[in-house]
Amino acid sequence: MSNRTAEPHAHSMAGPGKTLMKAIVQTAYGDADVLSFTEIDKPVPGADDVLVRVCAVSLHAGDVILLRGIPYPARFFVGWPKPRKNFVPGLSVAGVVAEVGANAKGLKPGEAVFGECRGACAEFALGTEKTLVAKPNGLTFAQAAAIPTSALTAQHGLRVAAKVKPGQRVLINGASGGIGIYAVQIAKALGADVTGVCSSANVDMVKRLGADHVIDYTTEDFVSGTPRYDLIFDNVGNHTFTQLRRVLTPQGVVIPNSGTVSMGSMVAGMIRSLFTAQKDVRFISTPNRPDLLALSELIDSGKLTTVIDRTYRLDQTPEAMTYVGAGHAKGKVVILVKTDAEGA
Repeated sequence: MSNRTAEPHAHSMAGPGKTLMKAIVQTAYGDADVLSFTEIDKPVPGADDVLVRVCAVSLHAGDVILLRGIPYPARFFVGWPKPRKNFVPGLSVAGVVAEVGANAKGLKPGEAVFGECRGACAEFALGTEKTLVAKPNGLTFAQAAAIPTSALTAQHGLRVAAKVKPGQRVLINGASGGIGIYAVQIAKALGADVTGVCSSANVDMVKRLGADHVIDYTTEDFVSGTPRYDLIFDNVGNHTFTQLRRVLTPQGVVIPNSGTVSMGSMVAGMIRSLFTAQKDVRFISTPNRPDLLALSELIDSGKLTTVIDRTYRLDQTPEAMTYVGAGHAKGKVVILVKTDAEGA
């Protein structure tokens, strides 16, 4: 985390008579210099909304994709041809309920929550009862914010799409990244024999997360090895489907994580899998209350924890986004919107 302590000046972009809040606004597509720390209108909850006072928000690879606008379909989520007015990035959040809409009965003001909110890199953000649940008591706000989107992606890929069963051999490529740290733990919780692939510097961490075996990609390419896997959960996208097939069992499955492969490679892999028992399976991860509660149960049982690499202040979000975009984060990168979120 940067050692800067001076409070920056935030330029106002609010409407007349509106309540203001500090936020990060994306003004174009590109690198982190298109992000601006400013003041905009505080969101007003609709009938089904939950307004959260944000304590912490974590960044992930998907945030970088939306920032850059590449691949181009990502721009439909942000705005075309440029980001819509006052677009605020960020999704994974932990905070305190500030207001609830008339139809939102399950959460109450003052309740600590975690999950997903639109425009989370701000002092306030909107979610719903489907995307937010009570924060586990054993986690700080920073730790809780580090979990939702990445852990849900791992859970949906392993438990829902692949239907991992006890005793299966599962390889996690990119085991030390934001999604990989959860994939290792969730695969273990499902009873799998887990192999993690990471760099030398992260071998010990991946072992601590529960991996039965760890391959250091700087000294060994796992597609050249002899072990065969029932499932490869690929967070990196640095091998073709043909290469991955070499280390799959005859009925093995590859689960490429969203955003790690090109559209051409995706289509080619799906076509090839039509002609073999080995499959290339795609999935879409969307937040929902039952899966968030399932994550909470794993946390409470001690089967799921997080690894926070670095923390930043809200005004340092561009710096944090640059670090995430470089692809070398060891675990999660968290924005502390409230300065005490790391210990509360």
